[in-house]
Amino acid sequence: MRQAHGVRRAQWVRGVVGGVLALGMLAGAAGCGMPPAPPAAPGPTSGPHGRSAQPGTEPDATPGTGAAPNRGAPVPGTTPDRACPEGGVRLVETGGDAAMGLRVEGFQLVNCGMQAYVLEGYPGVSLRDGRNDPVEVAVVHGTAGITTGVPDIEAAPQRVTLAPGQAAAWSVVWRNLVTDSTVPATTVAVVEIEPRPGAPRLWLRLARPFDLGNTGKLGIGPWTAVTR
Repeated sequence: MRQAHGVRRAQWVRGVVGGVLALGMLAGAAGCGMPPAPPAAPGPTSGPHGRSAQPGTEPDATPGTGAAPNRGAPVPGTTPDRACPEGGVRLVETGGDAAMGLRVEGFQLVNCGMQAYVLEGYPGVSLRDGRNDPVEVAVVHGTAGITTGVPDIEAAPQRVTLAPGQAAAWSVVWRNLVTDSTVPATTVAVVEIEPRPGAPRLWLRLARPFDLGNTGKLGIGPWTAVTR
């Protein structure tokens, strides 16, 4: 009896194991016929400023700067100011003073170019009216016949060398007098100068026109260095 019982137990165990194996094979065969699950979609890739970078596009900023690159900007010190005139200097009106009919007006010549600019003596000055027509006025060096006691205009001429960015000053003086009622008073609206012999001429429409009356004379001073 015991032997028969052992045989039946062994057969039962083999049957159970065989069933499990058969189920595993069926499951494996079924799995071979199913397509694989699609991969998970990739998450966003963080570009500069935390925004998602799209494939095929550049970041809109230079790494580490936090700002869009300016590829067209000139390197400082390599090119002159675009507004700088051809001769490399710019004429600027600086203002003046008026008292008892005496007028004094100041100007500066700014080196806006890339090279040193040398001045000596006096600027060459021409005057024009509001229609840009020449004004017939005697331009003299100094204050003779006009006034006295204006140091900048009465100073001796000197050589002035302007490094890029530096400026030289010069001034003019006149009297607003009408000495002859039959002669129309003169108003100068534009100053034209030649900074040095042969240099391109510069025009400046004045913010404060010269009211010369009819004295017919304008005194100019020499170039002087501007100290800051």
